[in-house]
Amino acid sequence: MTTLLEARYRTVLRLLPAYYRREREEEMVETYLEDLDRDTQDQSRPTLGEVASIAALAVRSRLGAAGAPRRYVLLGSGARLFALAAVLFLAASAVVEPVLRLTWSFTRGGAERRLFLADFTGHGPLEATVAVAQWILPLGWTVAYFALLYDRRRLARTGALVAAVPTLWPLVRSLTEETVITEPAFVVTLALLAWLPALALCAAHHRDAPPARLPGGTPGLVFMAACVVTGASLVLVPTAGDLVWGPANCFVVAALGRLLWRARRAASVAPGGALALAALGLLLLAARVAAVYPWLRLPGAAPYTGGGLAQTAALALLTVLLGVVGVRELARR
Repeated sequence: MTTLLEARYRTVLRLLPAYYRREREEEMVETYLEDLDRDTQDQSRPTLGEVASIAALAVRSRLGAAGAPRRYVLLGSGARLFALAAVLFLAASAVVEPVLRLTWSFTRGGAERRLFLADFTGHGPLEATVAVAQWILPLGWTVAYFALLYDRRRLARTGALVAAVPTLWPLVRSLTEETVITEPAFVVTLALLAWLPALALCAAHHRDAPPARLPGGTPGLVFMAACVVTGASLVLVPTAGDLVWGPANCFVVAALGRLLWRARRAASVAPGGALALAALGLLLLAARVAAVYPWLRLPGAAPYTGGGLAQTAALALLTVLLGVVGVRELARR
C-alpha cells in the first residue's frame, strides 16, 4: 500500500524528465523511504533540502546529462554556448571600459582627474563602497571566463554571480530609498543581460556536463580579440558608447564569424550554436532598444541615437539570420 509520504515523493519526482524517472524513480523512492518507519510516514514530508536537490537534478538532466535524449543534449549544448559567449563579451567589456576611462581621466588634466575621483569621495561610506564594488566586481566575468575554460566550474560560477551583483544596485536603491529609476526598462534589461548568462552558466555547466570548449582559438587569444573589438568600438565611436555598446559589437563580429564558418564548414559547427547566439542577440537587442528609446526625441542626442539605431538594425538582422540557421541545423540532425 502506498503511503502518503511515498506519494509526496513521487509528486516531487515529477519535476524530473520522463526518461530519467523511468530509469531511476523506483530506486530513488526506495532510498528516500528505507530508513523511515512506515507507521510515521503519513505524518512526514520531503525536506526542503531533498526538494532542492531534486529540482537541481531536474535541471541537470534536461541540460545534456550523460545518456540524455537528443533534445536535452541539444538544449544543454545551446545553453552552455550561450553562457560562454555572454561571459566572454561581458568579460571583455568589464576590462576594457575601466581601462579606457582611467586612461582618459588621468591623461586629460586635473579637472578630469577630480571628476573621476568625485565618484568615490564626498558621498558617504555606503556610496563609496558601492562605487568601488561597481568597478571591481564586474571583473568576476573575466575570472568566470578563464575558470570555465580551464574546467574550474565552481570558481566560474562564483565569478559570474559576483560579477552580476552590481546590476541589482539601482533596483535595490529604488526600493530602499526615495530614488526614482529614470530608465527602468534599461535597468531591468541590463540586469537580465548579467543574470541570465550567470544562471545559465550555473545550470548548464554542471558536474555531468562536458568541459567548456571554444569553437576556435585559445582562451587568451579569443579574449584578446574580444577586448580589441570592444576597445576599438569605444574609441572609434565614443559618442555611442554605453554599457551595451561593447558586448553588442562583439556579438556582431561573432555572429558574422559564425555564419561565415557555417557557410564553409557546415558539418563541423557545434549543435545549438546558432540558436545560442540568437538567444544572446535577442537579449542584447532588448537592452539596446531600452537604452536608445528614451533618447530618440531629445535634441542634441543624434550622435548617440544614430550609433544606437545602426547597432539595433545589425543586432536584429543577425539575430533573425542566426535563428533561421539554427532551426535548419536542428532539422537536419
